[in-house]
Amino acid sequence: MRGAERTTMQHDLTQGSISRKLIGMAAFIGMGLLFQTLYYLVDLYFVAGIGPDALAGVGLAGIVFFLAMAASQMVGVGALSLIARAIGAKDFAQVDGVYRQSMLLSLGLSALTLAVGYGVGGMAIRAVAADPGTAEQGTAYLYGFLPALALMFPTGALSSALRAAGVVRPTMLVQSGSVLLNAILAPILIAGWGSGLPLGAFGAGLASSIAALVSFAAAVWLFGRVQTLIQAPLRLARPDAPVIGRIVGIGLPSAVEFLLMFVTMSVIYVLIRDFGAEAQAGFGVGSRVMQAVFLPAMAVSFAVAPVAGQNFGAGLPDRVRRTVRDAAVMSSVLMAVLTALCLFEARWLVAPFTPDPAVAEVASTYLRIVSLNFIATGLIFTASGTFQALGDTRPALAGGLLRLVVFVTGAVWISAQPWARLEHIWWMSAISALIHAVVALLFLRHQLKVKLAGLEAPATTAGV
Repeated sequence: MRGAERTTMQHDLTQGSISRKLIGMAAFIGMGLLFQTLYYLVDLYFVAGIGPDALAGVGLAGIVFFLAMAASQMVGVGALSLIARAIGAKDFAQVDGVYRQSMLLSLGLSALTLAVGYGVGGMAIRAVAADPGTAEQGTAYLYGFLPALALMFPTGALSSALRAAGVVRPTMLVQSGSVLLNAILAPILIAGWGSGLPLGAFGAGLASSIAALVSFAAAVWLFGRVQTLIQAPLRLARPDAPVIGRIVGIGLPSAVEFLLMFVTMSVIYVLIRDFGAEAQAGFGVGSRVMQAVFLPAMAVSFAVAPVAGQNFGAGLPDRVRRTVRDAAVMSSVLMAVLTALCLFEARWLVAPFTPDPAVAEVASTYLRIVSLNFIATGLIFTASGTFQALGDTRPALAGGLLRLVVFVTGAVWISAQPWARLEHIWWMSAISALIHAVVALLFLRHQLKVKLAGLEAPATTAGV
């Protein structure tokens, strides 16, 4: 099939206005991310009625999401980077080959997630919970939620391939439908509405898992109908070590970056354990709301990777630079607005997820302090998306490692002082993020200079 025919249902991101392509993709990506985040916010909303122990337990189990996301990023980032650049170079055989290997890796990670989660997940939660009640509720939620985490991997492989091709609307539609299903199932399974069988925190996780299964089935059904580069999305190929090595080589630093988030969240839960279940519950609510607030900047950074990646593969350095510049401006403006919202309306943002005044105070204070690094975080996201497009995510890992060292060192020292308060730990988090942003921008400047020097369009067009 000729190249012109192979791209009829994809988006050529190497032509036209960069700002419009970024905005168009970011809008749908942002909506998809919002619906994904609503999974957890819906759970928090209904679990809040059970009590602080359940709220803290769900928040505690939720940090496992970052561990699963780390493994998912290893496959998704590597595949997206390679597929986007292959599309830009019109190498369609490579597009199909990379996708097959990414799906193979994803299914293997799904099986590993279930085995490890059910094997040692409960023990890990008990080790950091503030009290037995929190540990019990967190374990129950995790056991219900693990299938949703396992499905994250193959669903992510589908999504990465579509995003690399500039196709984002179908993913958003599937995610919105799954959130609606989760919202319907949550009160039925958590509180027993209509069934008379309340499952509590386990029901919250189970509702997400059922919705994730339906979402995956819908994504598979739509995949071949919204793009023409890859057919039969669940057909697996034999393992190809060189291709797997390239996927992991690009994606592993990003995976470790998310793993560092998991470590950071775990450290915070351990450090604030002595402040009681209300402190852990408040941090759980505040951090979930913060994730929702970050969505606009994350959406822009997710759009940077395919737009810059296709242009990098096509040998268009000026368009790569304009992509990074436009994304940085968009992200900074969005995050400035959201900073003001959190500074002045933090109570309003957390109110739907906790009726407990003590929990709400912890959550709102956390949001007000960490909002001061929102603009810096937006720039970190933009740099990360660019590193993915250029095929070298090691700078993102270096910045994340520095941030972890600064935060953990400072937070552990602070927590040992007799004058320590929760706010001091939140301030340490904000400071470490600012340092991370400075390092990320320095790496970004260097990477653009090195990677784009002498960049030229491919001499030939590959086809099949």
